[in-house]
Amino acid sequence: ETPVNSIPLALQRVFYSLQIDSNPVDTKELTKSFGWGTMDSFTQHDVQELARVLSDNLEKKMDKTSLKGTMKMLFEGTVKNYIKCTNVPYESSSTESFYDIQVNVKGCKNVYDSFQQYITDELLSGENQYKADKYGLQDAKKGCIFVKYPPVLTLHLKRFEYDPYKDAMQKINDRYEFPI
Repeated sequence: ETPVNSIPLALQRVFYSLQIDSNPVDTKELTKSFGWGTMDSFTQHDVQELARVLSDNLEKKMDKTSLKGTMKMLFEGTVKNYIKCTNVPYESSSTESFYDIQVNVKGCKNVYDSFQQYITDELLSGENQYKADKYGLQDAKKGCIFVKYPPVLTLHLKRFEYDPYKDAMQKINDRYEFPI
């Protein structure tokens, strides 16, 4: 394989250059290995998108080796999403896997606050009631429960939000702490 056609090889070369070279490291090979052309280099890509492309590609490369399933083993967790009616005996739930979690920064002083906000139930009431099969519209709580955390938990901090007045994304510069 050539670095332009192989994300793992291009990434390996970037890390090698970072260790060996005293000059700034060129990332053109890595960018091309992602399938991004010259114009894509000037497009701002979401870090979550980049992580997903990298993870999926590494997983494919390890598929026919003894390392098959390593990415899943390291990064995959499971969460149960539920909606539970408060006045009638009805609950709907689904379990899904995740490789990363997006947590809010705004209104949170640290990663613990972000997690608390992530798992706090949302009340569905008034015009936002839940339609529960044979019970019709009902007040309900919507939330999630982590079933299984992965050994390596990847958090994506939501540091941008849409400002309708400016019709643009606005960076959140609030102080945010996390344990080391």
